[in-house]
Amino acid sequence: RKCVTGKMDRKDRAVLNAAPVADFRGNDGSLLAVLKTLLFFTFLMITLPIGLYFGTKSYVFEATLGMSNRDSYFYAAIVAVVAVHIVLALFVYVAWNEGSRQWRDGKQD
Repeated sequence: RKCVTGKMDRKDRAVLNAAPVADFRGNDGSLLAVLKTLLFFTFLMITLPIGLYFGTKSYVFEATLGMSNRDSYFYAAIVAVVAVHIVLALFVYVAWNEGSRQWRDGKQD
């Protein structure tokens, strides 16, 4: 079968015309909202536990409570893990409510 650049056989055109095309025209706002939510929680997931780890280790456990370096590592890690779980729970809550709201809006149409 010869292929000439820029030209298509009738069979190739028929295949392309029969292929389903996703229609995202009505969902631009919801896709953008989902992307913003995902990026926000990604940023939060990266910065919050790391910031809390070093902040609580230096300022809370060592400076304020006078703990040893070894103990402050342990307790700061617990704070960071709890922060990760809180961010994950918030993400699931927001995603669940966002999905159910979009489902309700779509059902009423």
